[in-house]
Amino acid sequence: MFCKDSIESAYCFFHQKWRVYAHSTIPSQKDDIEYAISSYVQDMDKALYSHIAHGKEDFLCEHLTFASDMQSALHDLENMM
Repeated sequence: MFCKDSIESAYCFFHQKWRVYAHSTIPSQKDDIEYAISSYVQDMDKALYSHIAHGKEDFLCEHLTFASDMQSALHDLENMM
């Protein structure tokens, strides 16, 4: 259904950023990671993004829900590999 490379690429990028984000105590570092992820999703496979977003608008692009969105995305991507 989705290109395996797209799934693996998204998972690796998200996982790397999440590991830093989850343990960071520096607000500006967290903001930078949120920006990097939101930029990434603008160019990622649209069908894959739509699948992991489950119809949620602004998935991975909204500050208030970023942490839960990341956990959901990582869970979905991991299950797809």
